[in-house]
Amino acid sequence: MDSLSYKTISATKANAGKIWVLVDAKDQTLGRLASKIAFRLRGKHRPNYTPHVDCGDNVIVINAAEIALSGNKMRDKLYIRHTGFPGGQRFSTPSEELVKHPTRVVEKAVKGMLPKSRLGAELFRNLHVYAGAEHGHEAQQPVQF
Repeated sequence: MDSLSYKTISATKANAGKIWVLVDAKDQTLGRLASKIAFRLRGKHRPNYTPHVDCGDNVIVINAAEIALSGNKMRDKLYIRHTGFPGGQRFSTPSEELVKHPTRVVEKAVKGMLPKSRLGAELFRNLHVYAGAEHGHEAQQPVQF
């Protein structure tokens, strides 16, 4: 048997076979949904998963404004950001964020589950979150997930 007949196949961006996936976030638990989305964005569901290549799918999330959080997280969980000025630390809860920017809650949860590198930033660009049921990606013919 020739030992060179078994070659490890490494995915590239050209042969990754990316598809568009549609996810409905209505009444879904935030963390569980975010972990599934991050798994798809990363490409870990594929047999030719390669850690250093963007081989994941493009994910469209609809109804992000109707996401659910378990327990008292809707009022007890805190999102912390800083304006960059002295004394500029700002706090907000998921209920406040859902009123002002409904997509940020899902985006922040998914972004925290992606790698903290250039690859993670590239993967995050494959995520498209919409507050309502309408999205502008009908031409990509997304598959329901």
